[in-house]
Order: sequence, then structure tokens, then C-alpha cells
Amino acid sequence: MGYSRPRDWWDRFFAAGVVLKGLDGVAELTGGLLLLLLDPARIHRFVLRLAQPELSADPKDFIAVHLLQAAGTLTGSTVFYAALYLLAHGAVKVVLVVAVLMHRLWAYPWMIGVLLAFIAYQLYQFAVAPTAGLAALTIFDALVVFLTSHEYGRQRRYQGT
Repeated sequence: MGYSRPRDWWDRFFAAGVVLKGLDGVAELTGGLLLLLLDPARIHRFVLRLAQPELSADPKDFIAVHLLQAAGTLTGSTVFYAALYLLAHGAVKVVLVVAVLMHRLWAYPWMIGVLLAFIAYQLYQFAVAPTAGLAALTIFDALVVFLTSHEYGRQRRYQGT
């Protein structure tokens, strides 16, 4: 069973959410590969070049200061761990998104389970260090779980299983 065109607004909403999740996976894969290729000193120099114009305009810029501070504390092992984390996250997301968009029934429960695991971890992280970005990501993941669950029921009826 291959990918089919959206039939209604549920399909469109589901496809948009899953495609965004897939793009997130591609970004994680790209970031993980870049981290494997770059050493901490090179990352620090890159962040410094990126933040310098902003810090020149506003030396107390919250994002630039924190990015620079985080880049300055990187070690080889933390970069390697982050790279493996991003590569694993990205690969799982991309594989599941492709399978779900191809209507592979086995992928729907896996997608739901993986996203629920991500949500559980994100809720833990939110309890430790809450941020608006993490809250938005968790809400988005919960929405994709809901849409995937709904679509799974529709696909099971459609495929007669």
C-alpha cells in the first residue's frame, strides 16, 4: 500500500503533522552528522561568529549569551553523545514517518509508542528546566500522537484488518 492523496481535512492535518515530524528527523540527522564531523573548538568558533554581531548590538542578548556559554563548555564526549542522540532520534523518526506515510499498519503503533516515550522524556526535562520551546514541542508531539492514533483506526478500517 503506497502513499495516497489526502481525502479530507483529517488526512491533510495528519499528513502535515507527520511531515513536520519527518523534517524534524531530517534536521536531527543533519545536526548529528555535523556534530560527528566537527570538534568542540570548531563548534565554539562557529557559535562565536554567529553570536558576535548580536552581542555587538546587545551584549546581554539572552540567546547569544547562552549559546556562547553552552558552546564553551563542550567536550569531545558531550559532542559525541549529542551526535549519537540526534542520529538515533532522527533515524527513528524518518523511518517511522516514511512507513506511516506509506500506510504500513505496523508503523502506526510504533510511531505512537516512540512519540509517547519522547513526550515522557520531554515532560521530565520540562520539570527540571522548563522552556517555552520544550512545551511547544511536547504539545506538538501529543497532537501528532492523537492524529496518528486516529489515522491508524481509519487505515485499519480502510485496509480491512
